[in-house]
Amino acid sequence: MKHRSTRDVVEDLRAGGLLIEVTDAVDPNLEIAEIQRRVYANGGPAVLFTNPTGCRFPMASNLFASLDQARYLFRETLESVRRLIEVKLDPSAVPKRPFRYAGVPLTAVRMLPKFVRRAPVAAGQCSLADLPQLKCWPRDGGAFVTLPQVLSEDPTEPGNLMKINLGMYRVQLSGNDYSDQEVGLHYQIHRGIGVHHQQAIKLQKPLRVAVTVGGSPAMTLAAVMPLPEGLTELTFAGALAGRRIGLLRGNHAPVYGDADFAIVGSIDPDLTKREGPFGDHLGYYSLEHPFPVMKVDHVWHRKGAIWPLTVVGRPPQEDTTFGQLIHELTDPIIPTVIPGVKAVHAVDAAGVHPLLLAIGSERYMPYMKESAPQELLTQANAILGNGQLSLAKYLMIADDRSDALDIHEIETFLGFVLQRVDWKRDLHFHTQTTIDTLDYTGTGFNKGSKVVIAAAGPPRRSLPHELPADLQLPEGFQDPRVVMPGVLAIECKSFADTTGHADVQRFCQHYHPDDPINAFPLITIVDDSDFAARSLNNWLWTTFTRSNPATDLTGIGAETIAKHFGCRGSVVIDARFKPWQAPPVIEDPETVAKVDARAARGGALAKYL
Repeated sequence: MKHRSTRDVVEDLRAGGLLIEVTDAVDPNLEIAEIQRRVYANGGPAVLFTNPTGCRFPMASNLFASLDQARYLFRETLESVRRLIEVKLDPSAVPKRPFRYAGVPLTAVRMLPKFVRRAPVAAGQCSLADLPQLKCWPRDGGAFVTLPQVLSEDPTEPGNLMKINLGMYRVQLSGNDYSDQEVGLHYQIHRGIGVHHQQAIKLQKPLRVAVTVGGSPAMTLAAVMPLPEGLTELTFAGALAGRRIGLLRGNHAPVYGDADFAIVGSIDPDLTKREGPFGDHLGYYSLEHPFPVMKVDHVWHRKGAIWPLTVVGRPPQEDTTFGQLIHELTDPIIPTVIPGVKAVHAVDAAGVHPLLLAIGSERYMPYMKESAPQELLTQANAILGNGQLSLAKYLMIADDRSDALDIHEIETFLGFVLQRVDWKRDLHFHTQTTIDTLDYTGTGFNKGSKVVIAAAGPPRRSLPHELPADLQLPEGFQDPRVVMPGVLAIECKSFADTTGHADVQRFCQHYHPDDPINAFPLITIVDDSDFAARSLNNWLWTTFTRSNPATDLTGIGAETIAKHFGCRGSVVIDARFKPWQAPPVIEDPETVAKVDARAARGGALAKYL
């Protein structure tokens, strides 16, 4: 592969007609982010900003503009990586199809990282203030690195290349009370660096860390890739890059040698500082919290360095492409990791972790006439015990004996579940547990609940497309809308601390389980039913990013028997915004007007703005 640097990536995309260059001044404070969001939303290519205000380094965005563009970047290695994964999943495939897997040994050799004595990334030095100060949303606490590659080594086995962790953890460059030699390092629950940090704390030693930016796009993808046991991020990156990843050795953490930039230092085991706020991928701000602080010893950059960036916010954004490519590579892995599970899909439009769909299988007792979920529940627990899948808040799992269900067809999958689910039996809660760090619907930081919705057997009901003709809503509820067959969105006044939960209880008590409204198995109470019903993505985002199952899911004819919650009528989810939840990200009006004016001036970029 050509890509040893971001400049190589930029020139490759330019040659393929997949790049626009912007030579006039553009401000990294909000303006570049507003441009990136619009370009991505309108199907535009990568953008190179050669003259960012107040910075001597060019900046590049939208490098992963689409799944096709990502495939283009990895066109020489993607197929070999697929075959490598196939062999890892089933070694017996090699003698069965020797010609298909003839190149796998060479790919395996490329996987192994190596130490190097000299590296392009160390060619120049600068200060933190010299780095591009990208701010994406108006209430962000400062400038952030949005495509970081954070490398840490095992404090108990320094120098062991197979124990180096690579992850994409948010890095705050400025703001709050950081000195000019400190950055905030935000890592979330169930991240590999946490194991290294815990070991360093136990040893009372600083954790040596390197934050690199740029280089091969394989490193960017590897930093977010959920990998099977025994395949580290650096070995995967080597396979995808088509060469072994070189790491600069020294009196510091291993540094990715081909990166464009490196921030090198260590985490003080006893120190945290305020980090945030930051407009994040759920579409809300993650708020200020104490997080580890990295003391910076060196800031390096290669000759001709370009700063790659992305912007996150309510999906879809550029990181949606990461999810699509990850699904493409890892979907075959799922059945080998979790027996009986055929497919898993984290729903991007719902913020990824809030909603997880799964297709399982009821295999062990086919002679039983009972079609209640049995093995599905075992499989659901296995999913919720597996790495980052454990962060799922709503897990819907179905038994599809016909193998006709496509897990990526969201509306079809939801309809399949809603036709079959028995709300008296098929709701299974996990309370007082962990959820995504970025999710503020729960009872505290990283604290919330989960619900498994399991569906098996033949359809129990048909799903209505139209409102009941004589539907009568209780006082305070209005404007019912059909989101999709079987799903209603009904508007209610804003949630108030003193009366919010009582509103939905009053709604449920207004109806008998035999009333016509129960033909809709799922009802969501929302702030704006027109918005929620305008598109399936709006409803997914509203419902699953604004509700905590244990406190916000109830139903008509609800009852608890032997500590099992169920209901004889519709399930009702309170998906209104709650006062304690983090505010949604909203664009800065002045910046919006500024980019509107840029679009009006014309040019190659204008049609994407």
